[in-house]
Amino acid sequence: MIALEELHRSANRLLDEVEKAVVGKRAALELVLLAVLADGHVLIEDFPGLAKTLIARSFASCCGMGFARIQFTPDLMPSDITGSSIFNQRTGDFEMREGPIFTNLLLADEINRSPAKTQAALLEGMQERQVTVEGVTRPLPRPFLVLATQNPIEYEGTYPLPEAQLDRFLIRIGVGYPSRDEERQLLERRQLRGSDEPELSEVVDLPLLLRMQAALERIHVDPDIEYYIVDLVEATRRHPGVQVGASPRGSLALLKLSRARAALAGRDFVVPEDVKSVAVAALSHRLLLRPELWVQRINAEDLVRECLATVPTPPTRSSAGIEEAAHS
Repeated sequence: MIALEELHRSANRLLDEVEKAVVGKRAALELVLLAVLADGHVLIEDFPGLAKTLIARSFASCCGMGFARIQFTPDLMPSDITGSSIFNQRTGDFEMREGPIFTNLLLADEINRSPAKTQAALLEGMQERQVTVEGVTRPLPRPFLVLATQNPIEYEGTYPLPEAQLDRFLIRIGVGYPSRDEERQLLERRQLRGSDEPELSEVVDLPLLLRMQAALERIHVDPDIEYYIVDLVEATRRHPGVQVGASPRGSLALLKLSRARAALAGRDFVVPEDVKSVAVAALSHRLLLRPELWVQRINAEDLVRECLATVPTPPTRSSAGIEEAAHS
């Protein structure tokens, strides 16, 4: 069992190492790390060329995870993801040839470019951590994480993800363009290393990563914080601009991410600021807005921020009081 202090040190070292490759995006990298620690999937929606693929490869490299990339295209078949049975002429029998989904971190690049049948091939793996091919169920390696990307500016020839699959992603984030100084620093680092690919060190191995994920179960969540999470999710369902609000899976996402945020901050208890810092990334993609809001250019992130502003924040108890409650 890993100590929470070691989890805190290892997580921050991991962030520092990934930041050697991805310049100036600490906030986005933190959210991806929180999802990794919470054993959840990530959807990155942003313009081309903003290091989405680099983020996935960097986390896989620094965590010692197996990595596979699938470029989603209109002609991609479900068997291209899960694998299929191939007839072996030597043995005279069929043998399973595993697809790229049998890895630790799967990059599903431009996931909305494939039709729903192919997108659905990921559903069982994302939710159940297993794949069924021709009636035979096979477990996926642990951990198994999907990092999917979408281009928000191209809609022709794309197939929007259904709400059921969007709900499987723990968070949805954007990366954004770097600032002027950050982009110059990116150019400087490229010249210094003399190659396109940054060299990153393995900070944690797979057994340590699994222990870090398990250690989050020891992060205390006060009942007031639990009610705060429930009230936030309930507020998304009652908002007049929302047609369908977040499901209980959204509440569970807030719970897991706020625990990971507390661990990253070096605490063994959750405070309201932990919940607030992850609420937009955890809830916005779970909301179905009313059509009239699309014309007004109001997005789901704005509505989650409105809910954060209207739901009363519980008082932050002292660490001594929280520790006493945790052990009572």
